[in-house]
Order: sequence, then structure tokens, then C-alpha cells
Amino acid sequence: MLNTKTAHELLDLISSGEVSYEDVLVDVKSQIKKTESKIKAYAHPPNNVESVSQGSLLKGIPIAIKDNICTKEYLTTCSSHILEGFNPPYDATVIERLKEKGALIFGKTNMDEFAFGSSCETSFYGPSRNPWDLDRVPGGSSGGSAAAVASDEAIWALGSDTGGSIRQPASLCGVVGLKPTYGRVSRYGLIAFASSLDQIGPITKDVYDTALLLNIIAGHDNRDSTSINIETEDYLKCLEKDIKGLKIAIPKEYFIKGLDKEVGDSIRETRSTLEKLGASFKEVSLPHTKYAVAVYYILATAEASSNLARFDGVQYGFRERNIDKKETGPMISMYKQSRGKGFGLEAKRRIILGTYVLSSGYYDAYYLRALKVRTLIKKDFDEVFKEFDCIITPTSPTPAFKIGERLENPLSMYLSDIYTISANLSGIPAISIPCGFTKGRLPIGLQILSAPFKERDLLRTAYTFEQNTDWHKAKPKI
Repeated sequence: MLNTKTAHELLDLISSGEVSYEDVLVDVKSQIKKTESKIKAYAHPPNNVESVSQGSLLKGIPIAIKDNICTKEYLTTCSSHILEGFNPPYDATVIERLKEKGALIFGKTNMDEFAFGSSCETSFYGPSRNPWDLDRVPGGSSGGSAAAVASDEAIWALGSDTGGSIRQPASLCGVVGLKPTYGRVSRYGLIAFASSLDQIGPITKDVYDTALLLNIIAGHDNRDSTSINIETEDYLKCLEKDIKGLKIAIPKEYFIKGLDKEVGDSIRETRSTLEKLGASFKEVSLPHTKYAVAVYYILATAEASSNLARFDGVQYGFRERNIDKKETGPMISMYKQSRGKGFGLEAKRRIILGTYVLSSGYYDAYYLRALKVRTLIKKDFDEVFKEFDCIITPTSPTPAFKIGERLENPLSMYLSDIYTISANLSGIPAISIPCGFTKGRLPIGLQILSAPFKERDLLRTAYTFEQNTDWHKAKPKI
């Protein structure tokens, strides 16, 4: 089955004339027909696709896209009722670049509503499921993208990462997920959750595909004011199978109470493997890590409340038609009732929290103080990267949890991102790669972090580890 292969393997087969991209599409569609009713990876399944030039770089290889990345005249709803039926009039920059290189945009993947979640359970379309255990979550908010890649319903995919939303589902589903440096990939056309934290990135079956996809989507964009105008590398040239002399830090704050024993054991075994391959290790401290979750949920909800103010039922998306006009007049009633029915519970919770921390009398006490602590968190990482090339940690403190297990306890759900949030607050790149399994055959992910714009170091480390292990080759039995 061609759908089980990586993108670079398929490119070789298409280039040699052994198969065509149409053959790939047939097998991907066949897998979707077989497993989608169980996985529910797609919010908007693939529709009819256009022909693609066989001479292009990506030769028609299909790619799944998270439902918050704008695709021209192709449903983009953030998996929310409030954006029901929305077809953007333009493509996001990453979509333009993929099309220019001959990729086929192939379906929009399910996600937590507006990327608010760590489990892919808050979608208006219902939860996605983990291919390794259908009773468990795939992680979030890019859970649909990770589940599609892990189940071979997609060759590769794009996700977005605000506090770990690429890396955490990649870890729970046993695939590779990269959050690039903030500003490395254009956010133009990404429907914003928290603008100072959001970043688009790849979810793939191996590190080579991650580097290949990053080559295409990275680079400066004048339409994004946060896009950094510096030269990008050829990330495929970073894939060296040599980490001799590499200096890696282990932060002691990430190995404390709350870390699942099997996850901790896998990370220690990974350290041993990397040491044998020539890397050196030293324990370090990131003292402000303990404040990361609190800082994140103040800043992220504040930005979310501002960004979501535009969704009011006026110009696009859902509008409540049966308006009770008695209480506040027709216009305000329409706003209130459209937003009240259009947003789900988690979206409402974050809008309310964000509005509160930005309100008069609380701005200084919460939002401004959180900004100051964010600076301290970034300084911790800056100090470590003066001496070390990379940092390694678990991606998630636990393997995939049961569907419904944490929905009634928001704090427990928020703590799922405890190891990934700091990278977004600091703007640094981070990748999650498979590094083991629990006794129950649930995937475990290793997170590798590097200094800003040093994707080279983390890709080199990830690729070397991957090429000396077989964790990424395992497939779920669906």
C-alpha cells in the first residue's frame, strides 16, 4: 500500500516511473474509506482534486491541512460552529508555497475548536481518536493531523502549535512533529489563537519528510509582520548521522513528580543511546519553568479573547436567525446569541478568562506580570544555549489518556502541555520524535529543543537518533 510510505519514498517511486500520484491517491482514499469512521481524523474529508504537473518538486503528493489554515474555496472552520460553511477567498502563504511545488491539498483535519485543547475533543465535529487505541485521545489541538499521518490516512500534514499542539499529538500518536522558530514560517492565513505564540509546522512519518516540508514552507513573507527576514537553510543538508561532540542539556525541572514512569524510563534510555552515538550530557536548571503553565494560560487566553472578537455572525459563518430582541435590541441580541450558540464550552471559557485578565484593574496584576515572567523564562533558555546545542525532555508527561478522562477537569487538561509550552513562550524551535512505547503499546515522544533559528541542531539530533532506532517504523493495528 503506497499510503504507508513516506513522502520522500513516494517521490523516488514517482520519479522513476514505477507509480503515479494517481496511484498514491487511490491508496490514501482506500485507507480513509477503511479507517476514517473509526479515527475521525478529518473535519472536511478530501474532495475532488485537480491534476498536478509531474515535473514539479512534490509531484502531486497529497498533504492534509489543519482546519485553521486558510485554503481558497475549501472549507476552513477551525472545527467550530461559529465558522460553519466558511470558504476563504485566499490561500495561506504555506498553502501557496505547497501548491507552487506541486503538492495536492487533500482534506482538512479535525482539531480542538480554534486550537483550544490538548486532546482533539472540543471539535464541533466530535473527537478524533488515537490509532494506537481507539478509546484514547490523539492529543491536541492538531490531533486530526497526527491521527491521519499515524493511521496512514495522510502521507504528511500541516498543524499549528501555540503551546505544544503539533508536538504533543505527534508524541501521543507516534509520529514526528516540528514547531519551527517563531517567525520562521509565515502565519499569514493561519486563523489566530494567540498571535505571539502560534506557529505552523509539519507532522510527518519521519524526520526526512519534516526537513523536506520545512524547506518548502519556511521563509520570509511580507504579508506577515512577525515573519523574520533571514536566510533559510536547506534543511535536508542538516540530516547528518553524526552527533559526536554535540552538547545536550537535561533540565531537572522536567523529571519530577507527575512524570509517568514509563515515559521517564524511555527518555533515560534515549539519553543512553545518544551518549553511545557521541553526544555529551549535563543536567541544568530552567528555574522559571514552574511558572510556564500559569503564564501561558494568562497570555494565550488574553490574545484569544481579542482575536475571537471578530467572530460575531455578521460577515461570515454562523448567525442565529431566531433572535429574541426584547432584552438588548436586535444588534446586540444577534451578537450574543450567535456567539453563545456558535462557540463551544472551551472557547467560551478561554474568551471569558482572557477578557478578565485584560480588564481594568486586573491588567497589571495578571497580564503585565505574565509578560515579565515570560521574559524570565526566555532568559533561562538563552543562558542554557550559551553552553549547549540542544535540550532534551519528554514531550508529554504521560502517554495518551482516555477520551473523556480530563474534559471535566480543565486544569488537568492544561497540564498536558507542561513540557511543550515553554518553547512557545520563548519562541524557540522544538521537535517531537518517537522514542519508545509503554507496555500497553502506546507511543512515547522525545522532545528536542534548540536555540532560535537553529533548527539544524535539532534536526541533526533527531535524524541521528531515528536512523539508529526503529521506533518510527512501528504501525498501529486499526
